[in-house]
Amino acid sequence: MIDIDCIKRYLRSQQERICNTLIQMDKTLELKEDNWVRESGGGGRSRVMQKGNIFEQAGINFSHVHGDSLPKSATAHRVELTGRSFQALGNSLVIHPLNPYVPTTHMNIRFFIAEKEGAEPIWWFGGGFDLTPYYGFEEDAQYWHQKARAACDGFGGNDTYTKYKQWCDEYFHLKHRNEQRGIGGLFYDDLNEWGFESCFEFTQSIGDQFLKAYLPIVIKRMEIPFSERERNFQLYRRGRYVEFNLIHDRGTLFGLQSGGRTESILMSLPPLVRWEYNWQPAHGTPEAELYDIFLKPKDWLKT
Repeated sequence: MIDIDCIKRYLRSQQERICNTLIQMDKTLELKEDNWVRESGGGGRSRVMQKGNIFEQAGINFSHVHGDSLPKSATAHRVELTGRSFQALGNSLVIHPLNPYVPTTHMNIRFFIAEKEGAEPIWWFGGGFDLTPYYGFEEDAQYWHQKARAACDGFGGNDTYTKYKQWCDEYFHLKHRNEQRGIGGLFYDDLNEWGFESCFEFTQSIGDQFLKAYLPIVIKRMEIPFSERERNFQLYRRGRYVEFNLIHDRGTLFGLQSGGRTESILMSLPPLVRWEYNWQPAHGTPEAELYDIFLKPKDWLKT
């Protein structure tokens, strides 16, 4: 039995838990909270934390929207959804650290259901998490993917991690740059083949593993000294993050086309960013190493 109230309770609890953890860790963070209502149905709670000593900006948004029809982004490749009412629930998180040696991260979990009288509902879960370093450390990449694999253990079969890791590499690829956004993690969508309870348990496993995967990396790297050079490179690489979110990201397109709250949707963008025409890293530098080693799909568990 599909229990939307149970999903909603988990998502709101997760949002609360993550916000509290980040604020306890970085007590200089300023929290802004908005409870918003979507004119055509539903709403959400946006929480954005800014100006910290560790996290320059971090946000996690809960939303539960519904309507009588779906936007084009949802029906373009799923014609069976046309003419159905829908509900979409989810949490979306992005953390932009201040220190360039600490990676940016993204996590998202969501549930979607489309219904029509006289027909079976169409539903699925989706989500995942990924890591975007500016300066790469192999041990961090290995640890991140170990936690990603742990989130998948016991669900689906022995290939669940491998399948969703590959999907993440393919999804977070900037086609116009022929470049990966980062070192990946997990990405899954349209998940319903295990039944509601198992799919929901898996989604909770992803959500619960996120902080265990990310915070130890933050603690290990957040006090590394950095100069203007590293900061400028971080801001330059953040430009790729902006490009992906505005050009390719399904969640951004769905949110904007379905009449979602623009401020909440675009809170994923970093507070500062820079572009530089045709910039290339010098050979043999740590910046070049990011491109040569870390921005290529790789089996980090075999390194």
